[in-house]
Amino acid sequence: MDYRKEAGVEDEYLSIEYIPKTGKNRGIVYEQFYKGDVCNLFVWLRDTSEIIDGKLYKKDLQGTYWDMNAWMKNLTKEGDVTFPNGKKPEKLLKQIIEMTTLEGDMVLDSFLGSGTTAATAHKLNRRWIGIEMGNQAYSHCKVRLDNVIDGEQGGISKEVGWQGGGGYKFYELAEPLLVKNKVLPVYQINPSYTWDMVCEAICKIEGFTYEPSGEFQGHSSENRFIHITEEFVNTKYVMSIMKNLGDKQSLLIYCKKNQADMILPENVEVKKIPKDLLDKCNFESEVQE
Repeated sequence: MDYRKEAGVEDEYLSIEYIPKTGKNRGIVYEQFYKGDVCNLFVWLRDTSEIIDGKLYKKDLQGTYWDMNAWMKNLTKEGDVTFPNGKKPEKLLKQIIEMTTLEGDMVLDSFLGSGTTAATAHKLNRRWIGIEMGNQAYSHCKVRLDNVIDGEQGGISKEVGWQGGGGYKFYELAEPLLVKNKVLPVYQINPSYTWDMVCEAICKIEGFTYEPSGEFQGHSSENRFIHITEEFVNTKYVMSIMKNLGDKQSLLIYCKKNQADMILPENVEVKKIPKDLLDKCNFESEVQE
């Protein structure tokens, strides 16, 4: 090295102190060590390795540029579903998922596309949630994940020894419980909902288990119940429902109309449909009483 010759340095080891302008040591005096004529940089074991289950592993530094050219071959048909634009290789998702999660962790993709994230996470023994709108959820995502479960051998399957297995639950989002009135500037119960659907939705929103029994549509514990009605609720009505409560039990009543000046027992709460549902769902609209 020219510097060694010019400075007459004969020692095998050399150290340099400087103040980095970027990085984790930015703005502080930092010392680096070098060895030999070509100045091989010293690296410290604590910075470049990790002990996992009693074994020492060397860490590889990932740069900000990943060359994916080799991963793009036959990509449009990867996973046995054709997706000509925007499809990402499973190899890329594998690298990201393994860098950021452990087996059993949850991976969420809110724009699932062709299902690459879910397929890769499944093969890597991660739990996953995928969200997709429209028919693509059926034509691409479901088809691909069914193939994965059946042992499909594309993508990273051979690399990770994937042989199939596992499963998933497929949900279709229902129509909204509350919709805007076509004439008035208010929200109303969706006309497509049956009364049973309304009751189940209210239980879900309020944190109750929907389990109709007698006068109650659900419960949140052994001592907390919910009653949902289309009837006009007054003091007499409340007292008739309370006859079904035991000691130390409480009641939430949802109704469309109620007596304005009711004096309620401490263990009874009355809410209105749809006003209190609107508040619960954080809609920005006024609902007439």
